[in-house]
Amino acid sequence: QVQLVESGGGSVQAGGSLRLSCAASLYPGSSYCMGWFRRAPGKEREPVAALANDGATSYTDSVKGRFTISKDSAKNSLYLQMNSLKPEDTATYYCAARSCTYCGGAYCSIIQLSYGMDYFGKGTLVTISS
Repeated sequence: QVQLVESGGGSVQAGGSLRLSCAASLYPGSSYCMGWFRRAPGKEREPVAALANDGATSYTDSVKGRFTISKDSAKNSLYLQMNSLKPEDTATYYCAARSCTYCGGAYCSIIQLSYGMDYFGKGTLVTISS
């Protein structure tokens, strides 16, 4: 059974940093495209960052240069380092995974994430005050 559990959310002032973690329990031997999504109050959920099997990363324009997605395969964990946070980053952040045969950058980009994911965690709330 696939399980994604996020942690690390909280409240910080604008300009601050947070590091989100996702403990991923995935089917062994399968390949996955991994990513982070967020849903701001009153808005639809949107992809924020993608991490392909070949290490390629991609980001939505509003977070480029501020957010970094990474993973620790030994710990089965996905991370999102968020720096220079802004009030508009306030949202619930979700870890997501999609099983795939080809999981390189061409098949696991920020655009590809918007086409759908197989699994989502329950989310962690991030609140940025001005």
